[in-house]
Amino acid sequence: MTKIAIIPARGGSKRIPKKNIKPFLGKSIIRYSIEAAIQSNLFDHVIVSTDDQEISKIAVESGAIVPFVRSEKNSDDHAILADVLLEVLLFYQAKNIYFDEVCCLLPTAPFVSSKQLKVSYNKLNIEKLDSVFPVLSYSFPIQRSLQIVQEKVKMVWEEHMSSRSQDLEKRYHDAGQYYWLRTEVFLQEKKLFMKNSGAIVISELEAQDIDTETDWKLAELKYKLLKNE
Repeated sequence: MTKIAIIPARGGSKRIPKKNIKPFLGKSIIRYSIEAAIQSNLFDHVIVSTDDQEISKIAVESGAIVPFVRSEKNSDDHAILADVLLEVLLFYQAKNIYFDEVCCLLPTAPFVSSKQLKVSYNKLNIEKLDSVFPVLSYSFPIQRSLQIVQEKVKMVWEEHMSSRSQDLEKRYHDAGQYYWLRTEVFLQEKKLFMKNSGAIVISELEAQDIDTETDWKLAELKYKLLKNE
């Protein structure tokens, strides 16, 4: 079974300049993803897909491969992950190199460990799934969410006006860290979230969406707490 880890890291981050290589507790954040992939010993290739020379240099220094410069089409603000993965897979197919599974590992996912990658890979195969990715539950029941309409607060689902939080079924969201994919099915569906998808449930301490400088500081605090446990 051949496997490839693809770390998509374009250079055009606007909200956090040079986000994908910004130092996270003293080390470029992308290095955490590269090292987790390498240390897992799961992959035949650990590659970084990028359009940025500085990211490419750090990726290679960290032990990854940068086989080509990402296309302009897949480097703009409207590019989606599925298209970035397809570009890599088609590049290798042109060389008659095929992979049974692909793991898309985001460059801003310092919480991901080699152990987690192994656990989720085993889940993919044992449960015969087509994709697996980490999720976490909403900290407050989404069924009791509110909306503001014409300056007035209303419930989105009014039928839950009197529901007790503990009686409501848990709801989850994508942690935005990595995605294990069965390559053959992915090439057909061209989606990360497939019809036959499974999930690894993680805690709030093991994830942090990083879109602002405040998010970045929270992620560093969570990482320190996690490592001190």
